Amino acid sequence: MQSELLALSATELARRIREGEATSRAVVEAHIAQAQRVNPYINAIVRDRYQAALAEADAADAAIARGGKNLPPLHGVPCSIKENFAFKGMPQASGLVARKHMVSDHDAPTVARYRAAGAIPIGVTNTSELCMWMESNNRVYGRSNNPYDPAHIVGGSSGGEGAIIGSGSSPFGLGADVGGSIRMPAFFNGVFGHKPTPGIVPNTDQVPMPIGDILKYCVTGPLARRAEDLWPLLQILAGPDEGDSISGSVQLGNIESVDLSRLNVINITGNGRQRVSAEMQRAQQRAVEGLTPHVATVRKAAVNELRKSFEIWGAMMAAAGGPSFSHQLGNGRDVALFKEFAKWSLRQSDHTLPALSLALTEKLPLPKRFVDMGAQLREKLLDLMGDDGVILYPPYTCTAPRHYVPLARTFDWVYCGIINVMGLPATQVPMGLDERGLPLGVQVIGPPGKDHVTIAVAMKLEALFGGWIPPWRAHRRF
Repeated sequence: MQSELLALSATELARRIREGEATSRAVVEAHIAQAQRVNPYINAIVRDRYQAALAEADAADAAIARGGKNLPPLHGVPCSIKENFAFKGMPQASGLVARKHMVSDHDAPTVARYRAAGAIPIGVTNTSELCMWMESNNRVYGRSNNPYDPAHIVGGSSGGEGAIIGSGSSPFGLGADVGGSIRMPAFFNGVFGHKPTPGIVPNTDQVPMPIGDILKYCVTGPLARRAEDLWPLLQILAGPDEGDSISGSVQLGNIESVDLSRLNVINITGNGRQRVSAEMQRAQQRAVEGLTPHVATVRKAAVNELRKSFEIWGAMMAAAGGPSFSHQLGNGRDVALFKEFAKWSLRQSDHTLPALSLALTEKLPLPKRFVDMGAQLREKLLDLMGDDGVILYPPYTCTAPRHYVPLARTFDWVYCGIINVMGLPATQVPMGLDERGLPLGVQVIGPPGKDHVTIAVAMKLEALFGGWIPPWRAHRRF
């Protein structure tokens, strides 16, 4: 019974709780027990609230015992929260030593919306330092490890979320994404993740907090082990908030209106620069072949501007303005980079090498022509998709690398990052496991505001190929 509960969607768990087929206490206990079993190995939850969660589960069961009328959609269902979001009583260090004693005194709007919908958070999860690298490793909480093989990365910056959901310890969670920070952790840990169209979900009360034009590129969204949860979670999270000037400017569509038989699928197998592994290409081809009988057309395309994905991302991020990463790393003042590099070489720095390196490389100028090239790329992608199209695109060049390997393959994350500065919605879909038992996957990218379409395609791919594969079924691990 316990292992069954660990494989169900949040939607199904909520139904069982409402209809008396399971208690919230049993569901929450099962997920806490799994977290206690696996977290010593994967270090995904960095501060738990197990006792508080059990008390909230008992309260949820008591509400049902009193008649259970007008229950919220996630009544009694456990979840997890990325540590960089404000969550009352919980830390909000974002992996920065200077913030390690910070405790939130309120909930971010997105956290509050999950909780108002009846969700019960069991803990907060690890990030990279200041949420700007694809290894969730920092000097406050340490490094997180992949539930399919702890020698491999979980991705970042929502890596703790990806790992705890992929391990079966949480049905869904909350992440943020400015360069792939929802989609890469979802991919590496074999689950679903959705990067919404900017303007749907507020970014309010996270650290670092995107401001100004960065709000066009940084988005908040859900991760989940089952595709059917993505749409209801997005509906819960969506809506304006005064702390985010563009939130609520884009309205959700209607997922029930999606007709896959009218859909045009564009298959882009790589950017022409960072080579995609053969096993990743085969996984994407399986997705293409699986969709072909159900859609209007499928065609392959190549877009030359994608070769300059890093330059475009960097130039557009720089043009968006806002405080420098160095200033944020110094917690309000520019960090003394060369001093910190020297301290790092002696293992005395409070900062990680990727964070220091990013603070250094951001000082390198990128010509304005790459901003113009980004505008051209966006127009090409929109023209390819039209009103009834999606793009299939790799999320990364290979399955989850071993720890530290990304330092030698610094720019492979641009397969996700470029989609942020294009302002497009994208859903990450698991596509089985490679021969080493590590998750494969593909991005489904749509036109702005067509989040309901990319999620509908994700649901179809899950129906065709099975979606998330629990690690215990693949390896008997954990």
